[in-house]
Amino acid sequence: MKFGHRGANHPVKNLQTGKIEITSQNHGYAVDIDSLKDFRPTHVNLNDGTLEGMAHARYPVFSVQYHPEAAPGPHDALYLFRRFLEEVEAFHGATGLPVEKQRADQHGI
Repeated sequence: MKFGHRGANHPVKNLQTGKIEITSQNHGYAVDIDSLKDFRPTHVNLNDGTLEGMAHARYPVFSVQYHPEAAPGPHDALYLFRRFLEEVEAFHGATGLPVEKQRADQHGI
């Protein structure tokens, strides 16, 4: 990225729900969507089409490349925190086995 994503009011689309989130960002790099192997894209930046979120295809791992805690939307990304807590509560010990991702669709990740 030449200048990066800085500041508030960056529109990001959740690819699962189609909803647009207004985000706060501060990064100067992007993950190449074509480089994803075991991850699938979940969010894209509507200004330049760069990847803003991804989730692992098998394991309960997901991330976004913006600041969901900043909440400029005002609560556009609150579902990410709910999803994280659900994943923690559903974890069945340190076996390394994947947690079922049955609730993924309700959160769009």
